[in-house]
Amino acid sequence: MTIAFDAPASDKAVLEEGAVFTPKFDAHGLITAVVSDAADGAILMVAHMNAEALALTLETGIAHYYSRSRKSLWKKGETSGNLQTVTEILTDCDQDALLVKVTVGGHAATCHTGRRSCFYRAVQVENGAAQLKPVDEHRHFDPSEVYKI
Repeated sequence: MTIAFDAPASDKAVLEEGAVFTPKFDAHGLITAVVSDAADGAILMVAHMNAEALALTLETGIAHYYSRSRKSLWKKGETSGNLQTVTEILTDCDQDALLVKVTVGGHAATCHTGRRSCFYRAVQVENGAAQLKPVDEHRHFDPSEVYKI
């Protein structure tokens, strides 16, 4: 089965209140995906999907994304074993962003640094300068062992 997406509805009422999923991809063919833990709602990462990644995600139930840096499709957790099983996908009112709720397998870490979430540092201002302070220093795995290059 291959899922195809219609062009976004031009009628605002249909787009915002209708039942047809018509994701609005940007000029680069991408849509932003905010990824959260299905159990506790913690934000794990922000990524992008192209139509192929979104279709694969819907077809398989495993999160796929588009890596802008590698310019390629990316099955999250394929190397680390921390696959993201999708429990629900929500779209915002104008269908140009997604909230992807997942359960994470393996070590239950989402970030390539070995942490649960990619959001492991807080921005704080000290003496007029923005500084990063860790809020999660626990690593669920050693990245140098998992991502052998």
